[in-house]
Amino acid sequence: MAKPTLKAVLLSPQRPLGDRPLLVAGPSLGTSTLLWTEAATLLGTDYDVVAWDLPGHGVSPAATESFDVADLADAVVDLVDTIAPGAGFHYAGVSLGGATGLQLGIKHGDRLKSLSIQCTGAKIGTPEAWLERAETVRTQGTPVMIQGSAQRWFAPGFMDREPERSSRLLHSLRDTDRFSYAFCCEALAGFDVRAELGSISVPTQAVAGAADTVAPPSMAQETVDGITAGGGTANAVTLEGVAHLAPAEAPAHVAELLRTLITWSESRRAAK
Repeated sequence: MAKPTLKAVLLSPQRPLGDRPLLVAGPSLGTSTLLWTEAATLLGTDYDVVAWDLPGHGVSPAATESFDVADLADAVVDLVDTIAPGAGFHYAGVSLGGATGLQLGIKHGDRLKSLSIQCTGAKIGTPEAWLERAETVRTQGTPVMIQGSAQRWFAPGFMDREPERSSRLLHSLRDTDRFSYAFCCEALAGFDVRAELGSISVPTQAVAGAADTVAPPSMAQETVDGITAGGGTANAVTLEGVAHLAPAEAPAHVAELLRTLITWSESRRAAK
């Protein structure tokens, strides 16, 4: 196992960092920072929004060896330290990016100010299915995933309403390094933090899409239950007409939820 190198894109306006709260946004498998463009535009006036790419996706270099989700969380902290050394940050992540967020909460809770996990769970799918997908993509490439991903990613009607946005996201899948994608699948195969959720103490929001077949609302609720059982603060929200990519499908709603969470957590910290 080796900690991968992650690169990021600033999605808020160019300006000196540090005057506004820092929001770090994580991607879903097969997507890129494009996933967060619309929501970040709505948040960029009030927050510094930095989105990172998975290994071999978008601007991040390809992985040359295997890693686990905890390694991704470590790499996110390293990335933040190149931008704002030692700074606390708010975090929002989708699917694998959300799983990384849970690991941040478990392992790096001292750095987190709030946590929004979207379209994800403390365990996603089965190890067998992820390992099978890893092998398929290694041998056939990422384009083999496009049709299935289009069905999983977007609620019915979204691709017709937003052809450009959905097409750009599917192009990011096509352009992803096949071996890095396979390593990500293997990381998900080994991911199960259900027993560790009680150690998350940062204010947490679990967002689910009502039409998400990968991480349905029941998984968001399971995560919230695990966090609150340990004394943490967490709530679950279900978005109607949304499948697996909430920030792309419902950017205004996601931005509003994040604004509420960040404002609440900042005021709570200020009161301490």
